[in-house]
Amino acid sequence: MAAALALARRGLGNTWPNPAVGCVLVRDGQVVGRGWTQPGGRPHAEAEALARAGEAARGATAYVTLEPCSHWGRTPPCCDALIRAGVRRVVVATGDPDPRVDGRGLQRLRDAGVIVELGLGGAAARADNAGFARRITRGLPLVTLKLATTLDGRIATSTGESKWITGPEARRAAHAIRASHDAILVGSGTVLADDPELTCRIPGMARVPLARVVADSRLRTPIASRLVTTAREMPTWIATRTGQKPASLAPYQAAGVDILTVRRERRGLDLAALLGALAQRGVTRVMAEGGAGLAAALLRAGLVQRLAWFHAPGIIGGDGLPAVQPLPLDLLSAMPRFRRVASRPVGQDWLTELVHEETSDQCSPGS
Repeated sequence: MAAALALARRGLGNTWPNPAVGCVLVRDGQVVGRGWTQPGGRPHAEAEALARAGEAARGATAYVTLEPCSHWGRTPPCCDALIRAGVRRVVVATGDPDPRVDGRGLQRLRDAGVIVELGLGGAAARADNAGFARRITRGLPLVTLKLATTLDGRIATSTGESKWITGPEARRAAHAIRASHDAILVGSGTVLADDPELTCRIPGMARVPLARVVADSRLRTPIASRLVTTAREMPTWIATRTGQKPASLAPYQAAGVDILTVRRERRGLDLAALLGALAQRGVTRVMAEGGAGLAAALLRAGLVQRLAWFHAPGIIGGDGLPAVQPLPLDLLSAMPRFRRVASRPVGQDWLTELVHEETSDQCSPGS
C-alpha cells in the first residue's frame, strides 16, 4: 500500500477533476503490475496496473488507494475490470465520497466473490485526496497558501524590492509544490508588482498545465502582462465582479483569457464564491501565492487548509511589507491556528508545512 500511495502522488496536479489513485498488483509475493491515474484523469490506476500485469493478474491481490469506481464515464468501471481479470483480493485504503461510487464499488467486488479489505493506509490516502473529497462534499477545492518571507514575516522592503528573499533551492521547491496543484491563485496586486508567469519550471513535473487564476475585482491586470499574452498557451482565468461592462472584458477574452464573474464583498471578491466556481470547473487543489491582501482575505474567510511557509534567514524590520495584511483581530481566540506537520531545510532557507487545526485529520499531507 505504501508503494500504491507513492504512485498515486505522481498524479497530484495532473488528474483533475479525477482523484489521483495508485494501484499495485501482487501475486505469490511478487509485484506483477503497477499503475497510477494518468494525466487528464484517464486511464485509471487499476486499468494501468491490469494492462501491465496481463494474465498474471489472475489470483492476485490489488492494493488500491481509493475505492475502485463502479460507474460508467468515458471508461468502464474499474471494479468490473478487476473482476474480469480474476483478481482474488482487493485491499482499499479509503472509500470514494463520490455519490456515484460511495461503497458501490466495494459491494460489487464482494458480490462477485472478491475478498475486500478496507482501511489500510486510509489516513494517508484521505490526506492525499483531500482536495477531491472537498470538491465532492463541499463544492470547494483544497487551498494551500504558500508564503516566502524573512524570519520576521516580511515579503519585501519598504521600497517593494522582493527578488529574491529566498534562495534558488527554495524557489525550486515552491515550483514542485505548484506542480502538485491544479490551479494557482494570485491577486491583481501581485500581477502589477511582479508580472509573473505562474508556471512550473521543473521539466516533466506539471504535465497538465496549471490553471492560472487572478482575483481582480477592478480589472487591473494589464493586457500586456505575461499572463494575458500567454493565455492561449496556458489556461488563464481572471475572476472579477459581476456587472463589468462587456467592452472592459472584450480585450481579455480576445487574448484567450476566460472570465469568471463572482459576487463582490465590501473588501473585494467573495472568495468562497470564486473557489466554488473553480470547483465547478473541476479544480480540486489550489495554491494561493499572494499577495498579502489575498492571503489575509483567505485567512479571514477560513478558506486555507494548508500552509507552505518558506523562511529565509534574514530580517527586514517593521518598515518592510508584511506577508499578510491586517485581518484584523481583537482576541487571540479568533486567530487562525495551524498545526505543523513537516519542517525541513531547503538550501539556506526553511520550509514548514502546516494544516489548519479544524481540518487537520483530513488534510494532513501524506508525504
